[in-house]
Amino acid sequence: MVHVLSSRILLRPTDPDRSRAFYGDALGLAVHREFGTGPERGTVYFLGGGFLEVSGRSETAPAPGLRLWLQVGDAAAAHEELSARGVEILRPPLKEPWGLIEMWIADPDGVRICVVEIPADHPMRYRPGI
Repeated sequence: MVHVLSSRILLRPTDPDRSRAFYGDALGLAVHREFGTGPERGTVYFLGGGFLEVSGRSETAPAPGLRLWLQVGDAAAAHEELSARGVEILRPPLKEPWGLIEMWIADPDGVRICVVEIPADHPMRYRPGI
């Protein structure tokens, strides 16, 4: 088995400045590091236990099946904060049949982002008898 030391999602947006404004300003993701110069410079954002690198440029939007999953402590508060920052909410937070509270937004290239809250009693957080 390959021993993975680190990982990140690489995103090649159609408009890097617009995407950096979305991820850095609208979502408020913290910057891990930046590299290069000019409009296609790279910016790596913290994503909890992972990273999102926005760098380079693409003539086409990322693959239509690409999705990001961002866990937050309070989906209702995230909804309020992101709405106030002008982020388009595709779907407000709703409790799904599988027990997670999910809200959907999209980045400027249409990459769908699930903002999810895991309730305290959900099996992903709580395991009786353990």
